[in-house]
Amino acid sequence: MKTERVIAIKGLQVSTHVGVPDNEREAPQTLHIDLNFAASSQPALLNDNIALTVDYQAVSLRVAEIASERSRQLIETLADELAGRLISEFGLRWIEVTIRKFILPQTDWVSVSIRRESD
Repeated sequence: MKTERVIAIKGLQVSTHVGVPDNEREAPQTLHIDLNFAASSQPALLNDNIALTVDYQAVSLRVAEIASERSRQLIETLADELAGRLISEFGLRWIEVTIRKFILPQTDWVSVSIRRESD
């Protein structure tokens, strides 16, 4: 029997400098990030052992670190970086990343989503 457990983190708030115009990147903005992912290793039984799955607190902390490392013009760039680095660093089978940015007037948000699978 093949098992796949999907871990979801919804509405993770991170602070970063992002935006195409220089003045938009001057002050940090809060982005909301949603993650869905599955570990490469999926044992049938976890036996209540966190070492056999992905530590979602560690993932959340890493996302905040990556977001704050440097400024970017595009949220697409941040989504690409998060997907690639989290797959590599946490041994993920696949990941979906959605980033919401609250910048345009008369809108709730703008967002970008990416799905990446490990090689």
